[in-house]
Amino acid sequence: MYVEMKNIYKKYGDFLASDNVSFGVEKGKLVALLGPSGSGKTTLLRMIAGLETPNSGDIYIDGKRVNDIPASKRGIGFVFQNYALFRYMTIYDNVAFGLELQKMPKKLIKERVTKLLEMTGLSGLEKRYPNQLSGGQRQRVAFARALAPNPQVLLLDEPFAAIDAKVRGELRTWLKELVEKLGITSIFVTHDQDEAVEVADEIIITNHGTIEQMGTPLEIYKSPDTPFVAQFIGHTTVVENYDRLKGFDRIENADKAVIRPEFIKISKSGNLDRYQSAAEEGIVTDVVFRGNRMDITVSINGIEVVGERSLEKDLIAVGEKVHVLIYRLYIFDEEKTYLMENSEMQEQDVFYI
Repeated sequence: MYVEMKNIYKKYGDFLASDNVSFGVEKGKLVALLGPSGSGKTTLLRMIAGLETPNSGDIYIDGKRVNDIPASKRGIGFVFQNYALFRYMTIYDNVAFGLELQKMPKKLIKERVTKLLEMTGLSGLEKRYPNQLSGGQRQRVAFARALAPNPQVLLLDEPFAAIDAKVRGELRTWLKELVEKLGITSIFVTHDQDEAVEVADEIIITNHGTIEQMGTPLEIYKSPDTPFVAQFIGHTTVVENYDRLKGFDRIENADKAVIRPEFIKISKSGNLDRYQSAAEEGIVTDVVFRGNRMDITVSINGIEVVGERSLEKDLIAVGEKVHVLIYRLYIFDEEKTYLMENSEMQEQDVFYI
């Protein structure tokens, strides 16, 4: 492992930020620390950077313990959420800053800065000041400045939080390509799961100072290990009396279930051509237009579920009776999550109109 945290414990007064946390990041990987506010993800990032010190535990970079090495000597590039650029310096001087601290010869600084501005799509803006740039351009300057001293590790704290949605999408793609091209080990903090899924090779999910799960975006999405992950990832509805739904028997001690929109098919009354006996009847209580789809909330005997419906299909209105087919659920007890398929959906039940 290139970056490794072993048994990290960090407390601020009564607040436990890291409770015996251990994980490793392979060289060249782009890893997301994903979790709700206050789950300890930024503290982990700041400890790797040397901006915070753990109460106990060890931090390794490239096999070397760095706990006692100051931040400036750890070979880390850090990109903050609010750009943290020097307002009274030109873009060129902002990017050159770390190289001047290293006393690099002026000729080499010029070569390095020119190359980085080219790589980050900022060529021609050398003489401008940060307030003359857009948010997206400013964040690119922050990336170029962090990368200038050729760090071993790039750390990013909510790097796109202050940028509007369209530019954020473009920057995510750009960051992924840049990290792949440079092969630099990178860890970024986010509370936006779409961002983590889109950008990261691996995701580490944090909650109350602990790690709930680590894996590829697909593994975490398809096989959530814990009740927290099942509820946190995806657009989920939590249901208490899942055994009142057709095809799902109650499992002892597992009192709740999570239903994702893709587990549900909503059909207009009379239009269901398969699995008639497994379908529920429901009443539409809410319809929300999401730009590329409709989100439909349906009440099935008082249990509310949310499904998605393509804009190509006939519109469904609030108050309408519909058929709802629930293919599967995630059921969870205190510690584990189980995937349960609808037992009523047997193939002999199929008939075609």
